[in-house]
Amino acid sequence: MEEELARAAQALYALPFDEFIAARTAAAKDAAASNKPLAQAIRTLPKPSVAAWTVNMLAHHSPDAVQQLRALGETMQEAQASLDASTLRELAKERRKLLGTAVGEARLAAEKQGRKVSGAVATEVEETLRAATADLAAAAAVESGLLLRGLSADGVDQVDLSDAVAVPSALGKLPPRPLPPQRPADAQRPAGGAPRPAGGAPKGHRQEPSATTAPAGRRDRSQPSKAAARAGADAGPDAVDQEKPRLRAVRTAPRPVTPSLLEKAQAALAEAEEAAADAADEAARRARAQEEAAADFVRLTAEVNDARQRLRALELSLDAARKERETAAAEAKQYARAAEKSERSAVLAKERVLRLRNTPD
Repeated sequence: MEEELARAAQALYALPFDEFIAARTAAAKDAAASNKPLAQAIRTLPKPSVAAWTVNMLAHHSPDAVQQLRALGETMQEAQASLDASTLRELAKERRKLLGTAVGEARLAAEKQGRKVSGAVATEVEETLRAATADLAAAAAVESGLLLRGLSADGVDQVDLSDAVAVPSALGKLPPRPLPPQRPADAQRPAGGAPRPAGGAPKGHRQEPSATTAPAGRRDRSQPSKAAARAGADAGPDAVDQEKPRLRAVRTAPRPVTPSLLEKAQAALAEAEEAAADAADEAARRARAQEEAAADFVRLTAEVNDARQRLRALELSLDAARKERETAAAEAKQYARAAEKSERSAVLAKERVLRLRNTPD
């Protein structure tokens, strides 16, 4: 029954927004003759939100745009797993372009189906498509064309798909999420969680501090100062004064940056730049939505004022018609009384004529 329900849902969620309810009722009625459980399942299919319906129109009428976003999302996740900062920056730029194109195609598909997409709905559509690039399950939900509500992604947790797809079984088996990058320090961490001492020293054995076992960075600062102290004790104040510039250079020398730390910093920088670009795009979208809302407000205010003027004119016309009706009613009463009086006069005249005929000359 799941396959039959998925086929019925595919047909229903590809229809224009205002035709969904009637088509769902008709589909459930057709299925009731042979399969009552299927008919009941079709009858309970929810109507999607306007944003979800717009995304469904994109999936049904421009599936290539959705597939491109999914492929780009997979590439971005691979670059993030490998800490490739430069590739992430380039992919972020490409994603912004693809999202703009996909939102435009979604609005066009919705308008062809008889519904204009507002700025707020377009923003929700773009947020849903962005989630499809951040999560494979969200991408499958968007590609299914059975979306019920908009989606959102924070880049950390999985996208919440609860009650988001009409027939969840239609998504099939999803590929596993890519694992986060493993830190170099974790590779030497045993199962118990404690880091293994360098050099493989057995547990409980205490190593004496030396130039080879001291931590990197600490030896460069502390060890020369001890040597200088010993040299000062042997050679006197002049040797100590000569040693001071070298010690100062050692203390102020920058610590070496390991490749793993550099890659992490580059990846974090790329994510920060992407987040800043996304925030700028979101601010621009919000500004456009605000401008559209302000224009709609001005237009609706003018329409309301015009409607009020027409209503006032209609009220005046109604008052005039009411007065005319009252005048006509009063005149009708007068004419009725005059007609009644004339009728009485005619009756009296007829009686008089009859009396005159019956009177002998």
